[in-house]
Amino acid sequence: MTRVNGTIEKIIFRNEDNDYTVLAFENDDGMFTGVGHIKSPYIGEALTLSGEWTHHRRFGTQFQFDRYEAVLPKTEAQIMAYLSSGILPGIRKKTAKALIDAFGEDVLEVMDHEPERLLSVPGIGKKTLVRIVTAREEQRELGDVLMALQQYDISAAVALKLFKVYGSQTVSVLLNDPYAAIKDVRGVGFALADQFAAKLGVDKHHPKRVRAGIVQGLRGCYAAGDTYMYEDELIAGSAKLLDVPEALVKAQLSEVVLDGMAEQAEVNGKTAFFPMNLYAAEDELAMRLVALSRHAFSDVSLDVDREIKDFEKKMGIVLDDCQKAAVGAAVTEGVVIITGGPGTGKTTIINAILNLMTRAMNLNVTLTAPTGRAAKRMTETTGREARTIHRLLEYDYQEDGSDFLSFQRDEDNPLEDDCVIVDEASMIGTMLMNSLLAALRPGTRLVLVGDADQLPSVEPGNVLADLIDSESVPVIRLDTIHRQSKKSMISLNARSINHGEVPPIDNHSDFVFIRQSTQSAIAREICALIGTRLAGSFDIDPVRDIQVIAPFKKGEAGVNELNVSIQAVLNPPSDRKREKQFGSVVFRTGDKVMQIANNYKMEWESTKGDERGKGVFNGDIGRIADIDDTEKQITVHFTDDRIARYDFDQHDELMHAFAITVHKSQGSEFPFVIMPMIFGFPDFLNRKLLYTAVTRAKRMMILVGEPSAFVNMIHSNKSAKRKTGLIERIKAYEAMV
Repeated sequence: MTRVNGTIEKIIFRNEDNDYTVLAFENDDGMFTGVGHIKSPYIGEALTLSGEWTHHRRFGTQFQFDRYEAVLPKTEAQIMAYLSSGILPGIRKKTAKALIDAFGEDVLEVMDHEPERLLSVPGIGKKTLVRIVTAREEQRELGDVLMALQQYDISAAVALKLFKVYGSQTVSVLLNDPYAAIKDVRGVGFALADQFAAKLGVDKHHPKRVRAGIVQGLRGCYAAGDTYMYEDELIAGSAKLLDVPEALVKAQLSEVVLDGMAEQAEVNGKTAFFPMNLYAAEDELAMRLVALSRHAFSDVSLDVDREIKDFEKKMGIVLDDCQKAAVGAAVTEGVVIITGGPGTGKTTIINAILNLMTRAMNLNVTLTAPTGRAAKRMTETTGREARTIHRLLEYDYQEDGSDFLSFQRDEDNPLEDDCVIVDEASMIGTMLMNSLLAALRPGTRLVLVGDADQLPSVEPGNVLADLIDSESVPVIRLDTIHRQSKKSMISLNARSINHGEVPPIDNHSDFVFIRQSTQSAIAREICALIGTRLAGSFDIDPVRDIQVIAPFKKGEAGVNELNVSIQAVLNPPSDRKREKQFGSVVFRTGDKVMQIANNYKMEWESTKGDERGKGVFNGDIGRIADIDDTEKQITVHFTDDRIARYDFDQHDELMHAFAITVHKSQGSEFPFVIMPMIFGFPDFLNRKLLYTAVTRAKRMMILVGEPSAFVNMIHSNKSAKRKTGLIERIKAYEAMV
């Protein structure tokens, strides 16, 4: 590792959220660029940097530092630069000069050891003095922490995260328990904590290490979508991770429970362990659901049949018996589930319920959905504003440095609505559904609308399917495809696929199959369809209206390579377009992109008025409107009319979205969907995956590939059943009331 000295001459770029900074330094050898994470840099600050020289393809030679230490300012010029930098509250250039005039080069000594003497300087009162002393103390504490952690190979970026949570106690907390940060600090995982523990000489059999390894093993629930693990699989997985005997892991299981990091319960007659937050969320969800569902509205003085007839007359439609039953249940029941495939009238039912409750019952009804795209579609089909669940619950993040998500709306500050209608409910996992139910007052009606046959939520849990299987709330299954969809083979074929039947393909309809035998041929066919054939046959914007949905990320017909190929067709380089390369990825104005991580801090503004807010979420789709090399920002215009600006170092939160995975497509509908039909592991390439992809298409579904791959997916019903305890919890609470 190389150490270089330098004085900051210019702050070229800075991200205040994560302290990533690009600086121009000067030393005896001249000017150089430094890149790394640093807290509160200021022009004139002298630093010793530790890192390596690197060469950036565009920006040339840079010094990439992962550690730094401040060199105390000594000369009056250095002290003046420090004091007037704004790093100390209440001191600007005029006051800084007055301080130096009063105390000369001893001003920092006076500030640290005789701070009351500063009161003699004009412009410094008692309140300002307290702020100055506090800031100086924090700076010294941070410097001490950075210096102390450097010897354990902890980078400045991680040290800053730790300091934001633990402050001056950072080192003592970690020395006492190197694994404490796993649960306290976002972005610190077992591997990093274990590295630190090894530097301290912690034996691999130490109980604290074993307990941390068990907690890490339980985190496998999040990847699998489960809410628990059976004891034997947790022991085996944790022992392998820790490289210790299974008996040692088993001996520490009870301690992990006592530490409040896990919960033990019997599921299906076997011992199971839950991550504590998932156990609590599942338990509270069951309790709240039972309470809501038991609040029946049997005294409703309303002629529902007459209101339905009025709605039918107004809309020029006739509801079938299942649809009428759904409307009636929404009026009289505390909780009702309405499920069905495409074309079965779920949107019509939402409109009917909304019309009846707001007009005839004078109720306050709120519409919500788990994603921005689903909420926007709900707004368009109802004419009423729909918000994402996160916005409805007024999401926020903790300011203690951990940045964990929280909601302002909960049992202590509930929503004031009489009824909440939720669309795309199959996408909602255990944690989010529990947060939603926590914000509902007793007596609030809850209407869950969704397609239970689609893929389950990305978040752990299988809530909609579990609620249906529990038989604890009324479930209305819409199974009739209505006249507006009868001409569409998409709806009919989706139903056949869902029933395990191979539908006949008529390439003169809106469901088309194009035979190709290799992935390279499939990719070429898709590019030809997007580039000329579809756009030439329909009056469409191919970037906006065509969505490629692929099962896999890798391979010639996978998402990654398809995005490169489609970008070259739909949005090639041009002198009129700005672009920016990050590694092998080139972002260009006009590109279709997707947010791939929840960012609760990201600020956005609306294209429709003065609305502003924070938060962009995993799965949000938009187009790059601008790339500004001066401000080092990428501007994205999302499909729900929000505009967000990404600093260049946040580029990894975006990916091209000309092609996306089936999982990323959930909750969305697109006019034209193209899907490659390729072979692969049948437990993954299954009926549910295909059904989910097909039900994303509104005007046309085009499959490209091998017909036998299509048949194999339909016949494969091997999708792994998630392990959840929600049904058992619901039954337990029902037995109590």
